[in-house]
Amino acid sequence: MLKTRLPLFALVLATCGAAALMAQAAKQWSLQELFQRNIGSKEDQDTAFPPHKIIGNVYYIGTRSLGSFLVATPQGLILINSDYERTVPVLKDSIEKLGFKFSDVKIVLGSHAHGDHMEGDAMVKELTGAQVMAMAEDVPALERMKPGNKTHPIDRVLHDGDTVALGGTTLTAHLTPGHTKGCTTWTAKIAEDGKTYDVTIIGSVGVNPGFQLVNNAQNPVIADEYMQAYKVLRSLHTDVPLGSHPAMYNLGEKYPKIGKGPNPFIDPAGYKTELDLQEEVFLRTLAEQRAAASAKGK
Repeated sequence: MLKTRLPLFALVLATCGAAALMAQAAKQWSLQELFQRNIGSKEDQDTAFPPHKIIGNVYYIGTRSLGSFLVATPQGLILINSDYERTVPVLKDSIEKLGFKFSDVKIVLGSHAHGDHMEGDAMVKELTGAQVMAMAEDVPALERMKPGNKTHPIDRVLHDGDTVALGGTTLTAHLTPGHTKGCTTWTAKIAEDGKTYDVTIIGSVGVNPGFQLVNNAQNPVIADEYMQAYKVLRSLHTDVPLGSHPAMYNLGEKYPKIGKGPNPFIDPAGYKTELDLQEEVFLRTLAEQRAAASAKGK
């Protein structure tokens, strides 16, 4: 009798567990919740997350909620996202904890023209002499970004599909607009243990509170730009998803797994899950704003 009942009991447990997982996956995030998940608190933005190797010659040097990455090559370092000017010393310290020299930063790239990702460009250039590069569509916004009245340096203007190469590593810039006009997603082929992996650093496809997707006089095509970004991102083969905010690739869950099995950052399914989540919130917000605009016009 016991033998016949145990499988049924196990089936009930499995069913309950599956239901719980499905309920968690089905959580409907609000725009505000998703925004807060990404940016965290000021303390999160300013506090270093333990710097670590992600894969190959790609490292994390950012804070608890602002994603900054280092690509180490024999000819110097590439920094992706300088973050706020106030966090540049945090990034410098993380780079040095990994055994690199901050003065070896040769190229500075960014995800998009918001202060929490690219405000520190001028300071990094002052301290290292690095070349600052940015997507053409973001140049006007960057030129208005002047912490301490510093002129925002732009040594090379990039366009969709341009590549940036240093010491045997090549990064490709993909225009994924909407969040900003020149929001940039970076991809690279990175080798580790005899295999090559496609790494994708998502610029952003988030809709911040206050973003106007309908009847936006400053950017009438903003909704179309977001849709273009999703089309581009879904076309990219991705083994290792990263992002301008570490919550976009579940860094908090993956970091404790480093060295305890397969590389936790190899997560192609997680890439699709994040895009699905972000796009659902975008489409819901767009529908709500369209309905509100239609009701107002009646």
